[in-house]
Amino acid sequence: MGYRFIEVDPLTPRIGATVSGVQLAEMNDDVFEEIHAAWLKHLVLFFRDQKLSHEAHLALGRRFGELHIHPAAPYEGGDPALMKIYTDANSHRNNGEGWHSDVSADECPPMASILQIHQTPSSGGDTLWASMYEAWDHLSEPMRAFLADRQALHVADYTGYYGAHSPQRESPRSLHPIARKHPETGRTALFVNSGFTKRIDGLDREESSSLLRMLFEHVKNPNFQCRFRWTPNAVAIWDNRCTQHMAVWDYYPETRHGIRVTVKGDRPVSQ
Repeated sequence: MGYRFIEVDPLTPRIGATVSGVQLAEMNDDVFEEIHAAWLKHLVLFFRDQKLSHEAHLALGRRFGELHIHPAAPYEGGDPALMKIYTDANSHRNNGEGWHSDVSADECPPMASILQIHQTPSSGGDTLWASMYEAWDHLSEPMRAFLADRQALHVADYTGYYGAHSPQRESPRSLHPIARKHPETGRTALFVNSGFTKRIDGLDREESSSLLRMLFEHVKNPNFQCRFRWTPNAVAIWDNRCTQHMAVWDYYPETRHGIRVTVKGDRPVSQ
């Protein structure tokens, strides 16, 4: 499609695009409509050199919908909707270092995540995203038929995960369809991830573990992915319903810091 107000440059034919010609804190409804259309098409959008105050970041999230509160993550400015992303030499782990879909264990997982990285290391610290449309489409027809009506259990256990920070609410667990129908595009996405998916309902433990291991490896196919090199104040907006992502921790002992605002989604439904 053509765009009147923004410039869109795809990173790959399947996922990811950089957008220029806009400051997200200043856009009108016409510009947001184009961004939303590009987001549905490319699944994750990247914007460099953005001037976002905490208030503007929250307002941007609200353009997409009601804001989501992470069950346990630390936050900034006294507002739990401003999730803190922070890794330095004293960190025992890195936010998002394994392939996952944000808080998929929630009954209604987030639909969108909006991350701005303020401080970047001198090199490294990239994030990768993978299209779960492509992951589903590239399974064999017999495997898609087997998985089409099945559900999997997603569990979050944040006990001690964020150190001394007190959780906002109880760690969630939910059954979700493995083949998830996107509510806006109608496309089917594979909806299991190594961060939260623990068991396929109706299979014995060994069958479930073997099949999930295969699916987790399948997601890592580089043909489904794009990779973004952060610069200070860049923003990524991704569709949590049809992507997974992984943040690379290759910059120890340097610091990487940002803020994420997340948007509530609906309950996943099968294709």
